[in-house]
Amino acid sequence: MTYPAAPLSRVPWGAVALFTVLALGLAWLIALPLWLGDLSEPGTAALFGPLVQAMMFTPLLATLAVVFLLRVPRGGPDHRGARLRFLGMWPLRPAKRVVWFTVGAMFAPIVVIAASIAVAAAFGWVTLDLVHFSGFAETLAATVPEDAAALLPPAGTIALLQLLSLPFGVIFNCIFTFGEELGWRGWLLPALRPLGTWPALVISGVIWGLWHSPVILLGYNFGLLDWRGVALMTVACVLWGILLGWSRLRTGSVWPAVVGHAALNAGAALVVLVSAAGAELDPVLVLPLGVAGWIAVAAVIVVLVLTGQFSESRQPPLADPRPRVILAPHMPAATLPGSES
Repeated sequence: MTYPAAPLSRVPWGAVALFTVLALGLAWLIALPLWLGDLSEPGTAALFGPLVQAMMFTPLLATLAVVFLLRVPRGGPDHRGARLRFLGMWPLRPAKRVVWFTVGAMFAPIVVIAASIAVAAAFGWVTLDLVHFSGFAETLAATVPEDAAALLPPAGTIALLQLLSLPFGVIFNCIFTFGEELGWRGWLLPALRPLGTWPALVISGVIWGLWHSPVILLGYNFGLLDWRGVALMTVACVLWGILLGWSRLRTGSVWPAVVGHAALNAGAALVVLVSAAGAELDPVLVLPLGVAGWIAVAAVIVVLVLTGQFSESRQPPLADPRPRVILAPHMPAATLPGSES
């Protein structure tokens, strides 16, 4: 008998609703101590980083709920294999494409972030110092005790070491971005895929952006405490989500999105390394999630569209349709197609 793991033919809206409620609701629950406490107090401030990292696993928990409780997707007897194929975790096919996209995902977001810094500099939103790294030196002086600062190498050397260490930061960040990407691009994007490529990319990006609300409304990323920060983050997540989603659609695998998301997080503060001393950095404008980042990402998306990269003909099935052949106890091997007598 054959048991194909076919893609969904229509959107499972009940499962999508449960996934969204759980992912967003659990994010608010984890962030609740930050809202009940005072971020100006050291104790509460120390919780911020660990709680944000814990939040990143809420899409994974939501995925487990819809996969095991609602059984979306459904499979044949090979439930485990069908689920892994649907989520893009395994098998890695087409292998070469998955491997090269994953390797490229480690560096491509850094290149896009560098382009966003160039955009910010071109519009006069940031002044760069690529020789003395004076802004970074100023930041070090403000954060490191004076006696320790005297022992540090030049700021340019430290900045170079920071850049060289980015791949290691990407690998470490994959631990946390896996928790997000298994939800956003692993389960949600394929679940919405019956709507078409662009609706699935945009809707999943909007949900991803709104998921950040518990920390964005506390001033995270943009320093805004109202709906404007959420709106800015949502636009950023739609645009970056299109790139991450494209890697998912073009490979059928979630791993390039996991690595690409990790690279985005690792390089998010790159502008701090290259800015000049005294330069005021408006996060709304200069961050890769801000306007400069939007422009850079939009330019990449336009190039991908013009070269037909979003064409459905270039997208392998999000669930591997190759059938598994299972021998019934009474079926001799010689009766299988291609067997020799």
